[in-house]
Amino acid sequence: MNDHSLITTLRSLRGNPRGCVYTEPLWGIPFNLYSPYISIYMIALGLSDKQIGLTVSVSWGFQIILALLSGVVTDKLGRRLTTLVFDILAWSIPALISAFAQNFWYFLAAGIMNSFWRITLNSWSCLLVEDADQDQLVDIYTWIHIANVMVGFIAPLTGILIGVFSLIPTIRGLYIFAAVMFTVKAITTYRMTEETGQGKIRRHATRHQSAFSVLREYRGVLQELLRTPQTLYTAGIMLVISITTLISGSFWPIIVTERLHIPAQNLAVFPFVKSAVMLFFFFVIMPRISQMHFKLPLTLGFLGFVISNVILITAPDQSYFILIISVFLEACCLAAVNPLMDKMVVLTIDPTERARIQSIMYVCIILITSPFGWIAGTLSTLDKGLPFLLNIVLFVIGAVLIYLAGNASQERLAVEVAASQ
Repeated sequence: MNDHSLITTLRSLRGNPRGCVYTEPLWGIPFNLYSPYISIYMIALGLSDKQIGLTVSVSWGFQIILALLSGVVTDKLGRRLTTLVFDILAWSIPALISAFAQNFWYFLAAGIMNSFWRITLNSWSCLLVEDADQDQLVDIYTWIHIANVMVGFIAPLTGILIGVFSLIPTIRGLYIFAAVMFTVKAITTYRMTEETGQGKIRRHATRHQSAFSVLREYRGVLQELLRTPQTLYTAGIMLVISITTLISGSFWPIIVTERLHIPAQNLAVFPFVKSAVMLFFFFVIMPRISQMHFKLPLTLGFLGFVISNVILITAPDQSYFILIISVFLEACCLAAVNPLMDKMVVLTIDPTERARIQSIMYVCIILITSPFGWIAGTLSTLDKGLPFLLNIVLFVIGAVLIYLAGNASQERLAVEVAASQ
């Protein structure tokens, strides 16, 4: 009996993709154990809603700066060393600070330190893909998403522990556990990987340059990015995903509890359904579409998001069945879109300037996404369905961008084939 293609890919991974994929659960497990309870833990230690909001806002501000610097740091230190250093700074140290937190200032410090994840996001992405087999990209990203979906099933364990030990001691213990696991993950990833070929080139090219000198070169990189339609389409699609994820994450529980009148204690069933459906889709459907050109499956995925949101805002009161249909459809679309979108990002970014182009794109996405929390909140006060009507408009725009990006990609491929003949 032949192995499943995803299993075959997992077994065949070598080098940097192996070091990044195999160690992902070491981050996902501890993070998913404590993350749903962060705000409750902060309130239990005496923080006000305003202080929690201030912590998030300050962290967001630092993320903008660090996202801009991420390309410089990744190029000068190298992908591998940057990932090691900033994984520990962004995850291990904030977890320890939070474990022993006594007041607002501890959480503010932890929030600022956690902002460094913007640097390791860039370096880790380069480490994962730069020396990877392009034919395996969808499967590689699928395994990253599988790892994060599967660890979501262990989140209820925290509730059991809180029932036994109470909230504050449980979360303190989980933060200590997380700090250890995050450190083990960073060191293990470092030992299982080596510097990428492009990383060596960029580290050599920037070794005598100051950080400010490298930053000044961003202007030329930005101009080149603006002259590359396919990369701009990709950035636009990433922006749509960023905004709609922010809106759904913040306002889905609100429309479900306040408009559809689903009791809050029953909300946990829907993420469970979503995770189960996504796992099924990853193993059964994705192998059939992973080698397709991204244009058709991504366009269908975004149109599926449109239908899912239409079902959500038209669902009758307390209709669990209709809501599950919406969640089922969203899960299928997420499982298809996320790995294909990750592959599209890799293939449409100039590999010689990957770190700096990703840095510019992340900064722009953060800046443009940030006001949409307030915009969606204002819409929600008028009508709980309006944020999701905004989502529908954005997903339609995303589908159009995918269609245009697909055409540009196919035209470029045709030119390359003609030139090679």
